[in-house]
Amino acid sequence: MKKVLVLFAHPKFEKSRANNVLVNYIKDKEGVTFHDLYEEYPDFHIDVPFEKKLLAEHDVIIWHHPMYWYSCPPLLKQWIDMVLEFNWAYGPKGKALSSKICLNAITTGGNKELYCTQGTNSYTITEFLRPFEQTANLCLMHYQKPFTVMGTYKLSDEDLKIYGENYSMLIDQLQNKEAIVTT
Repeated sequence: MKKVLVLFAHPKFEKSRANNVLVNYIKDKEGVTFHDLYEEYPDFHIDVPFEKKLLAEHDVIIWHHPMYWYSCPPLLKQWIDMVLEFNWAYGPKGKALSSKICLNAITTGGNKELYCTQGTNSYTITEFLRPFEQTANLCLMHYQKPFTVMGTYKLSDEDLKIYGENYSMLIDQLQNKEAIVTT
């Protein structure tokens, strides 16, 4: 069974109904390490050697975050900038993450209709996530299609339960199957 590292970054987690449901479905799963970056690093002082050790111990990396200004919250961006170092994660000697599976799990307040060429956001979620996809590619990881929960403000408790179950099933699939390259 593959080991999954969920790098969770939500500065207002306690106020997020959708993310609370998703996290409750996956945080205690066997083979899953749930790593809350805002809980771990409230001062933004990231322990880079510790983070590299965590990455080395896992086969699947999930960047789980809300969509913040068409990207991720600042602590996850800082984590990427600091931890994914040249000649460790990428570059001529950077092979530490080679062949690991990587994807985003995101939530958006806006619904799917807003994230398209005709919508007010002008671009799809996939287009907004291109920097994450390219980061994974540069680090020789297998980037997978993102897990998305959109329109979170209007979802019922039953809808959120279904998303939680689907997130849990996705992790089961990632743990038990080979990567399917979707880039």
